[in-house]
Parts: sequence; C-alpha cells; structure tokens
Amino acid sequence: MSKTTNRIITALFSVFIGGFFLLNLLLPDKDFSEKENRQLQTLPKFSFSSLFSGSFATRFESYCSDQFAGRDAWIETKAGAELAQGKQQNNGVFLCDGSRLIEPFDAPEEDALARAVQAADLLTDTGVPVSLALIPTTAQLYADILPDGAPNDDQHAVINSACAQTALETIDLSSTLTAHSNEYIFYRTDHHWTSLGAYYAANALRSSWGLPEIDKDTLTQETVSEDFCGTLYSSSGFFWIAPDEMETLIAAPEKSSVTRYETNGTEETLPLYNYDKLTIKDKYTFFLGGNIPRAVVDTGTENAPSLLILRDSYADSLVPFLTDAFSEIHLIDLRYYTGSVKEYIAENAIDRVLLLYSTDNFCSDSSFRIF
Repeated sequence: MSKTTNRIITALFSVFIGGFFLLNLLLPDKDFSEKENRQLQTLPKFSFSSLFSGSFATRFESYCSDQFAGRDAWIETKAGAELAQGKQQNNGVFLCDGSRLIEPFDAPEEDALARAVQAADLLTDTGVPVSLALIPTTAQLYADILPDGAPNDDQHAVINSACAQTALETIDLSSTLTAHSNEYIFYRTDHHWTSLGAYYAANALRSSWGLPEIDKDTLTQETVSEDFCGTLYSSSGFFWIAPDEMETLIAAPEKSSVTRYETNGTEETLPLYNYDKLTIKDKYTFFLGGNIPRAVVDTGTENAPSLLILRDSYADSLVPFLTDAFSEIHLIDLRYYTGSVKEYIAENAIDRVLLLYSTDNFCSDSSFRIF
C-alpha cells in the first residue's frame, strides 16, 4: 500500500472520528432512553473530591457511553452482529424461534437459597397463615427452544428444594403454568407473565386457600396495547422483533383502587388499571402503577379478610384476580421497604400472608429479609 493511500485512509479516519466528536458536542443530552427503558447518565458535576475519589471519572465514562451519538443504532448493530456470528444472544438474552426473548436461569448457591428460606420462615410465629409461591420464568417453561449449550439451570429443582426446606405452606404454580405453556401466558419481549398467566396462577392460589376459582368467561378481555416492548427487548438490543400485545382480563370492580406510599412520605391513589401508563415505554406499570415500597388496595369488598403480599412485580397483574376475596390487599416490596414486616402484620390486622416471587428474584434478591 502506497504512502498516498495510507495518508488518504488516515485523513478519512480522522475526519470520521472528528465528525463524531463534533456531533456528540452539538447534540443535546438525553435524560431517558426509550429503547433501553432506563435513565441515562447526565454530565456529572466536577469537584476535586469526586476527581480524587475516582467517582467523577466513573460517571464521566458512563456519560460518554450513554450520550454517544446514535447509541440505539449501535446497540442494535451489535445485536445483529452477534446473531451473524451464530451466537443467538446479546447481553445475556437469547433470541429464540425468531421472536421470543429468554434470559437463562443461573441457579443460586445452596447457602443463598437457604438464607432466603430461613428469612421467610421467620413469619411462622406471626399467628396468621403464611404461604410461599415461587414462579418459574420463561427460561424454565420454554427451555426446549433455547439453543444447545445455553447456560440454563433447572428451576424446578430449585423450587422443590425451597419447598422441602421451608416450614411455610407452599403453593405449586409450576404445574399450573407448565400445563398452559402453549398459551400466551408470558410476554415474548418482557420477563413478566401476561394477564392470562397471572389469571391461571391466581386460580391456583385461590384453590389452595379454599376459594372458588374464577371462570374466565366472566372476565372482560381487552387489548390495551399493541406495541409493548418489555424489559428483555430493552436490555438485549434486538430492537427489530415485533412488539407484544397487552391483552388484559379485567377482573377487579371499578370501585377498587390502590394507594401507593413512597419512601419520602408522599402517597397517591390510582385505579388498579392505569391507562395513562400505556403512553410510556414501561407499559407494565399499567398494573398498579409500577414498583413501590408499599401499596394498599381497597377492593371495595366488605366483610372479608385482609391479605399481605410480599412480592416482586409479578404480583401487580395478579392482584385484580383476588379483589373479590379480600377487603384489603397490602403489598410490600422488600427491595425498597425498610420497616418491620412482623410489626406491619400486627398493626394492620393482617389475616393472611403470601410470599409471591419469581424464582430468580427469591434466590438472588439481597434485600430479601424479614424484620
């Protein structure tokens, strides 16, 4: 290659890099990524203390990465390149059958599972019935469509181990969900179950508690969104796959409402189905309004017991299927709630407690503890 050619290539490369640098300077910063469904790092404030501690450099590196011009296109290009190399996954998410996104399950260490069970068992002396129900994820229900060699552990073995160790009543959701796995019970682009999956799980809970199951024909089916792109879509970079439909089985009466309590002391009362949330990226917040430390559902059902659910976000779409059986449904997310659960049970005259967690959250949530 001649010197002239080398110079031309060097000049073009310099122009390319310089152009990108200039473009990044001129384009306004973004606060939120719709594709990735997360807050982006903004330009950090400089101080000598942050410089010497290293925090400024760390945040500035994140800022440059998050605000890079054309970031969404580069993420999608990387995902496509991974597929072209035959890898079928990007950022730990597998694209299966061309349309379903699955994040494999990594089984916890035995002591981590034992600690979670021991924490849950602290509720045995509260004087109220306590149930444990663990939810298998799509990595278990659709393990057969994961590519050969995908690092995916057996969730049924983990659930069975937890049930064998705990002193609590256990409710089998695995069999119910497996029996209906050929139906649309989990979103393709999100880790949550659909309203249909939540409906089947709710009936399994009701049956275990001696409550009549809900006839699906009595529910109103409504398609509330045709462009739901969930958490796995956001994290994987497979931005070209078709979005999910959100088909909701309307179960709760219109008189039901949820009061959400923030950590700063503010509170807000909303309907169980919040249609305003369908205009934002995280459409799953349509159910109960999204993650919150504590919430209380006023069901409008009189002369009925109260229920406390210690939960992750899977409970949001399940709660409406229990409103006819309880006068109040209290929800606590232990990732954000810092109070004493035992004291809460006593102070609020709770009649029944349910621990409802996906298998991976129950095993890996470092905040899972009972006070």
